[in-house]
Amino acid sequence: MTNVNRDANPIAATLAAQGVAYPDVPTLAAPRGHYSHVATGLGLVFVSGQLPLDARGEPRADLPLAEQAALALRNVEAALAAAGCGWKDVIKVTVYLAGVEHWPAFDAAYRRMLGDARPARTVVPVPALHYGVLAEVEAVALHPAAAQAPLSPPPVLR
Repeated sequence: MTNVNRDANPIAATLAAQGVAYPDVPTLAAPRGHYSHVATGLGLVFVSGQLPLDARGEPRADLPLAEQAALALRNVEAALAAAGCGWKDVIKVTVYLAGVEHWPAFDAAYRRMLGDARPARTVVPVPALHYGVLAEVEAVALHPAAAQAPLSPPPVLR
């Protein structure tokens, strides 16, 4: 763990003092389980796996994969926005696909949504996803304020 020189760096001090938070995402339906759509702490933003759910929280397994992917990605984008981030701040994306055969269609939708942003990404083929949907997407981002907060070097151990 890297030490933060809180006296020399007010941004780092603010981030460290904030602790863990669960920003509300007003454009998404409440989670159906005991979790938050997004959690933040120490400048990191964690977006829970987002399914292709509409604004009422209804799964859209009836849509083709490309539309399911776009909807899941828009839900991730909404969660990021609630935490003050966008795709340019994302470090890592994990994608779960109900079958690797859906990868080309997902990748095309992903490319359209993210544009020039190219975070690290893992695609995990799975046998099935909740509600019969074909895609789930989670993300980790660095809050823009944290990106401006240089950290102190770790102490030298002797």
